[in-house]
Amino acid sequence: MKSVITLVALAAVLPLAGCNKSPSDKLADRVENAADNRADTMEANADVLRNQAARLDDRADKARDTGESRSDAIQAADMNVAGMSQERRDAIVANEAAAVR
Repeated sequence: MKSVITLVALAAVLPLAGCNKSPSDKLADRVENAADNRADTMEANADVLRNQAARLDDRADKARDTGESRSDAIQAADMNVAGMSQERRDAIVANEAAAVR
């Protein structure tokens, strides 16, 4: 029981100890808190960038898969590429035109 009373008394006194900080201590605390806030912001930004990078990686994978599928379709269709205009070939390469009809 005495230990509980001691803990309660100690818990009541500890917050008061913070009130007697020197100006240097207060400034040091403000500097540390500001640095923590900046670091938290940086970490949040890094999380956003990691998520964006993951989505971009997924898009890159899909672009490769699409290119491979289109390439396979062109080869399977044995297209008359010589009969196509250069503009048509360029549009197919740029994924602006259907590779196979």
